[in-house]
Amino acid sequence: MAQSIIDPARLERIEFSNDEIARYSRHLIMPEVTLEGQKRLKAASVLCIGTGGLGSPIAMYLAAAGLGRIGLVDGDTVDFSNLQRQILHSTKDVGRKKLNSARETIREINPNVQVDLYDTYFNASNAREIAEPYDVIIDGTDNFPTRYCSNDISVFLKKPNVYGSIFRFDGQCTVFAPHLGGPCYRCMFPEPPPPGMVPSCAEGGVLGVLPGVIGVLQAIEAIKLIVGIGESLMGRLLHFDALKLKFREFKLRRDPKCPVCSENPSITELVDYEQFCGIPQAQAAEAEESLVPSLSATELKSKMDRGDRFVLVDVREPFEHDICRISSARLIPLGQLPSRMSELDSADEIVLQCKSGVRSARALKLLQEAGFGKLLNLEGGILAWSDTVDSSVAKY
Repeated sequence: MAQSIIDPARLERIEFSNDEIARYSRHLIMPEVTLEGQKRLKAASVLCIGTGGLGSPIAMYLAAAGLGRIGLVDGDTVDFSNLQRQILHSTKDVGRKKLNSARETIREINPNVQVDLYDTYFNASNAREIAEPYDVIIDGTDNFPTRYCSNDISVFLKKPNVYGSIFRFDGQCTVFAPHLGGPCYRCMFPEPPPPGMVPSCAEGGVLGVLPGVIGVLQAIEAIKLIVGIGESLMGRLLHFDALKLKFREFKLRRDPKCPVCSENPSITELVDYEQFCGIPQAQAAEAEESLVPSLSATELKSKMDRGDRFVLVDVREPFEHDICRISSARLIPLGQLPSRMSELDSADEIVLQCKSGVRSARALKLLQEAGFGKLLNLEGGILAWSDTVDSSVAKY
């Protein structure tokens, strides 16, 4: 049997009520768990970073399993777009703090669990203070600065880091624990990808049930570490393809030159992870890119009402155009624009539009380079149109 990460001395003060015995009875009759294993669960604490798609099944199943203490870190509020996968939250919670709805859901599942709330985003300034009291750290986020931050603090504090990630139909899970002989996240990814190279779920989408699969796997790994059973995913990356319904396993090895977990690390304290992942530089570049001739949604509406002559070009993808559109817009996806410029007349005034204004700004630059002169970009894209002109246009 694997060794539990919980100090046996902590079990001496653990007791169960008759209600708890009944609640956990299906655990207690398992020879791999028994009363001893359930005591370890009650004595244990897990920090769950994020209460979204992954954090929802993680927190709910750990609470149901009888974990003694769960810490939740999240500074976000519930949005309608969350409800397709973030099952900690419901329709009535839209607009509320995610932490508040998460706590209510967990208490309904198991009132015996202590729930600690951290209404903030996990970063270098608060990571040590937040993470130090917990036995296991679970990363349920979808951004690289937090992933590197949670990895590094886990290495420094010698705590297992249960990692999961999701995108569209694919997910992966593993356990990073150099102090137990396994690799860390930086052994797998020493450097982050360039900003924007890997789309977020908000940009690329995600199958709603996928985080349920990966989040449950993360909860299983945490329970195995706490109870001291089974074979951990440490040193193995489990990949799940929902379309093919196939699991694949990849071996992970410690990097002897890892900047964080090697014998001679070059990084020995938390760093500015936004800077490390190139976020400020990307934002500056994006801001520079957005410095193009533009107009607001209300100004566009005024042009329409006056009957001004111009061509409105939507550079989103066809499947986005199917969701919502400005009726007079001509669809030419950004990727097709170089080969379809002949469909546009450089003598016309052209207004370019996308979802938020970023892709249309790039389209404007392409047309400028091709010699088009009368160009304007719709600030905020169709989202701004929905917010300020026509609320019947759906937002996605």
